Amino acid sequence: MKLFYKPGACSVAPHIVMRECDFDFTLVRVDTAAGVTERGEPWLEINPRGQVPALMFDDGTLLTEVAAITQYLADLKPDRQLLAEAGSLTRYQTLEWLSYLSSEIHKRFAPLFRKEAADAYKSLLKLQLNQRFIDISNQLGDKPWLQGSRFTLADCYLYPIWRWATALKIAREETDALQAWAARVEARPTVQAVLQAEGIEPLTGDERRPQ
Repeated sequence: MKLFYKPGACSVAPHIVMRECDFDFTLVRVDTAAGVTERGEPWLEINPRGQVPALMFDDGTLLTEVAAITQYLADLKPDRQLLAEAGSLTRYQTLEWLSYLSSEIHKRFAPLFRKEAADAYKSLLKLQLNQRFIDISNQLGDKPWLQGSRFTLADCYLYPIWRWATALKIAREETDALQAWAARVEARPTVQAVLQAEGIEPLTGDERRPQ
């Protein structure tokens, strides 16, 4: 399998999952602005949607979108317990988190990294994001992970999003639980391997832009 990624983008989430599951895979960096991969391949010819992440199988089949890729990978390695078995409420609670992170948080970041977006609109988005992160921090409380004692796909997805929040100095107040959670994420050997492979620094001070 090949994972097409951009350093620090939401592709960090499936990258973490692939290392948690110990898959044999190849990383291919994408310059989405230039529209080419590190190998000089036209990116839109590989993925017409133009975004990362994208997972390519040996037969050339392509799977895109964070939620779809991470669920697929987790189901291939159920023993890693990143996603509970089908039919269990715990599984659908993880999927609830993935849906919430995608629709209510992830997509609100895109305009914040665009020069053409109006300042008033950016201010509104930051206020909305600020409250959502405070809510997540409150839900975490003294739990080690979003769903309690088990590290799941939800934690994998939230991690790159929280990096963006840190870069933009969003929700720095009233988020002690979330900041402690992020430190636990970065202490995982798999996440350390992701940071090294993508050439990005640990969370504090990172200002790389999301995709």
